[in-house]
Amino acid sequence: MAYIPRLKEEYKSRVIAALTEEFGYKNVMQVPKLEKIVVSRGVGAAVSDKKLIDYAVEELTKITGQKAVATISKKDVASFKLRKGMPIGAKVTLRGERMYEFLDRLITSSLPRVRDFNGIKSTGFDGRGNYNLGVLEQIIFPEIDIDKVNKIAGMDITFVTSASTDKEAKSLLAQLGLPFKKN
Repeated sequence: MAYIPRLKEEYKSRVIAALTEEFGYKNVMQVPKLEKIVVSRGVGAAVSDKKLIDYAVEELTKITGQKAVATISKKDVASFKLRKGMPIGAKVTLRGERMYEFLDRLITSSLPRVRDFNGIKSTGFDGRGNYNLGVLEQIIFPEIDIDKVNKIAGMDITFVTSASTDKEAKSLLAQLGLPFKKN
């Protein structure tokens, strides 16, 4: 029997039924689902030191379990000493099994390690059913060894859903286990 991630199994067995009951979907295909998770990190100091990009790519690869790629600048900005085509960040796009595995690790082991944690803000929705979450320190992830970190840096995590409204997306992410703050 093939391995199925815990959250994927939970989505199929419990979340679809809960969302259908809450929003009154007529068809299972109308129920919103998590399409992808993008973990990205900007490295502004990479303009002067090229090794910082390699560190960022290596850390994102460790955190997500999938090879990260360097992001490249699209235009010249003289005030930042930036040229078109220079690497200025790193990103990973997770889909399918790895996406659910990463989300499970984020919810169960990484977010509880945030200092003074009492939930994530529910203001990160973009109006189209996607949610953005900023993480201030990469050391909340158990895959990162704090002794080998050369600089504490944050990252952005974007949850792309098939939901058409923010209310549907928030309900989906809350059902999957993201701990939103109580208002």
